[in-house]
Parts: sequence; structure tokens; C-alpha cells
Amino acid sequence: MAVTAAAAPVVLTGARVVTTDTVLDDGWIACDDGKIAEVGAGAPPMSATIRQLSGGWLVPGFVDLHCHGGAGASFASADPAQARTAAAFHTRHGTTTMLASLVTAGPGELIRQIQVLRAVVEAGDTAVVGIHLEGPFLSAHRCGAHDRRLLIDPDESWLRRWHEAAGGALRMVTIAPELSGALELIGVMTALGTVAAIGHTDADYDTALAGFRAGASVATHLFNGMSGVHHRRPGPVLAALESAAICEIINDGAHVHPSMARLVHRWNPQLLALVTDAIEAAGQGDGSYELGGQSVTVTDGVPRISSRSNVPNGDGDGDGDGDGDGDNAGDGHGDGHGGSLAGSTLTLDQALRRAITEVGLCMVDAVRAVATTPARALGLEHRLGRIAPGLAADLVWLDEDLRVGAVLRAGRQVHGATVEL
Repeated sequence: MAVTAAAAPVVLTGARVVTTDTVLDDGWIACDDGKIAEVGAGAPPMSATIRQLSGGWLVPGFVDLHCHGGAGASFASADPAQARTAAAFHTRHGTTTMLASLVTAGPGELIRQIQVLRAVVEAGDTAVVGIHLEGPFLSAHRCGAHDRRLLIDPDESWLRRWHEAAGGALRMVTIAPELSGALELIGVMTALGTVAAIGHTDADYDTALAGFRAGASVATHLFNGMSGVHHRRPGPVLAALESAAICEIINDGAHVHPSMARLVHRWNPQLLALVTDAIEAAGQGDGSYELGGQSVTVTDGVPRISSRSNVPNGDGDGDGDGDGDGDNAGDGHGDGHGGSLAGSTLTLDQALRRAITEVGLCMVDAVRAVATTPARALGLEHRLGRIAPGLAADLVWLDEDLRVGAVLRAGRQVHGATVEL
């Protein structure tokens, strides 16, 4: 039976409850009118309706800052049905709040895509709460799977037109800070209430640092789409960490080695935000797909641009430094195994499991990375992303193997046909 908002609280018990700083082994959560009313341990309130879970974990709903699609559907399709299909797929994997990410397209085409997604956001019946533009203000040298022919320099008039088309739903824009006018436009973004993210950038350390000082607060898929850390040229990675920017990591085992995610966590566990960067191929298996008008081939679960025409200087990972001790300079999103990486097929429950089994995070820190920190990136930390009284009853029940058993959004069960709550 699905949990519904009711006058009497419904108490979920029988699972370990993961809060921001501890695990309540005999915890319980009281949900009332779509929100968390109480959190406790031991015997739950007897006046409430009790729903007994069979072990496992209760964690806050996941928050994905960066997702392009899934289940064969794309947010860039300008088709609301596809947007809902993609959102529903990720909700089945624990995501209760997400941004719909759009890859680089013509400025006018972006308006059309934004208007469709705005309607989905305003309907409020999916996990999509906003839009993320991952382009077109990107470096041609680090554009990865984005079509370099459609990249443009930072343009305030287009930004304002996209903002107007979104009606407040434009929550984040990725920008390369070295581009002409970028620092000024970052200031405009923040004034509009839009998060500025540094990414797909060929900036050096000082320029990236200037971008964060101008108001950027997120690093788009840290390590990917930018130069790596070098002892003479620390690059955008160190600039992001020293600026206390929230650092997206695609924890799929292909984009970033587990040790690099561990490095970010050890620097500051509050900065690590796991994202999917998932494309329509997520949940679909290997095969041929499309991203931003470009052909993508998924092999062993890893998507890559099929054509090498978008790679300007080779197919390395963009870490070449010109002094004989680095890789060939690439477009910043490949890794020497073929065409540029083109998003992922990741889901956030997979990212959580990898964070624990491969990166070595404890459950509290892994949950923070998939829920609390990304909620903070969007300024939503007082509404969701944690298990605490007064916040939305967005909850995920995980079994002992950390597989999703049930998902609640605002206290209503939206996934989990085999689990009685």
C-alpha cells in the first residue's frame, strides 16, 4: 500500500536511518503531510500508523545536478513525454530531485527545449525541478561530446532570453571562464539566481580561480573537460578545491579513478557531489545512440562519440602539458581509448554503491554526496536532501545490498511495487 499524505503521521521503522552525521540502527521516521515530522531511535510513537520495513537503510532521496536522459529518452528532445520517461527512470533508481541538463545547441533551439522543460518543471509531477545548460559557453579545446560548431562566446542577451524562456527554471549554467566576457556573465548569472558552474574549460589555475571568485560555485564533472593537476600548472581542479566549490564527480569507474573521488572527499567531504551525467542510453544496454546531434556508441556501458571529427588534437584526456611529460592534448573528455566520453549510463544508486565499495566512503558520507551536498548546490538544503524534521519526506529504502526497494517523494510512494509501506 502506498504512503499517502494524511492527517495522522505514518512512521517508517525497521531500517537503519541515515542522518547527516550518524546512522540510527533502530531508527524511525514519522512522515506527515508530505514532510518529515520526527526522526528518532528506539520505540516509535504508538499513536502513529506504523509501516514496518524488513531491514536495510532509509536515506534521503537522491539529488542529481547533471543528467541528460535515460531509458531511451532525452531531455533535449523537446518532447515532454521523453522528459517524463527519463525522470521516471532515474526516480526508480532513487533520484527524487534533479536538473534536466541540455547539451550545446543553437541558441534558438535551446529556447524551444527550455520551454518544454519549463512546463515539466511547473507541472511538479516529476523529479525535475530545474534546467541546466551545459553549453554553449564552452572551450572548443575541451568541448568533449559537445558539437564545437555550435559553441559561442558568453552572451548576456542570450542568457537573459534563456532565463526568460525558463520562467525561473534555469537553475545552472556551465561556462568556461577564459572566454571573453565570461567573468562578467558569471556575475549576471548569480544576480539572476542561476548557479554558475565552471567546466569544459581550458583555463589555467589563475583564470579558473577568477571564475570562482566572480561567483561560480560548482565545478562541472571535476577532472573531466579540463586539464589535470600538474605540479607547475595546478589548473581548474585545484582552483575549485581551494575555492570550496561543490565538485561534481561522475563515479562510474570510467570518467574518474576512485582515488580521485577519494582525494576530493579527503580535501573536504562537504564538496563532493556525485552526479550521473547520464544520457538516453542509461538503462538501455550497449548500442548506438545520439547526444546533441552527434552519434554515440555505448560499449560495455561506456558511451563515446562515434566520430573522431570532434576531437581537435588527438584523443587523450586533455592532460598534455607540452613539456614532454604529459599525454597528448585532447578535447578534455576522452581517455585514450577512442572517441570522447559522451556522458554516462550511470544511475545515482550505482554511484552510491561505488562510493562505498570502491572509493571507500562510509554510508553517511556517501549519502551526503548523492543528496545533501547537491541539494546545497541548488540552495535547497532547507527543503530536502537530508533526513531531518521539517524537510520534504523524499526517502529511499535500500536493501542490505544497497539496491533500491522503494522511493517516496513528498511522502508518497512513487516506486516499489514489491515493498509494502
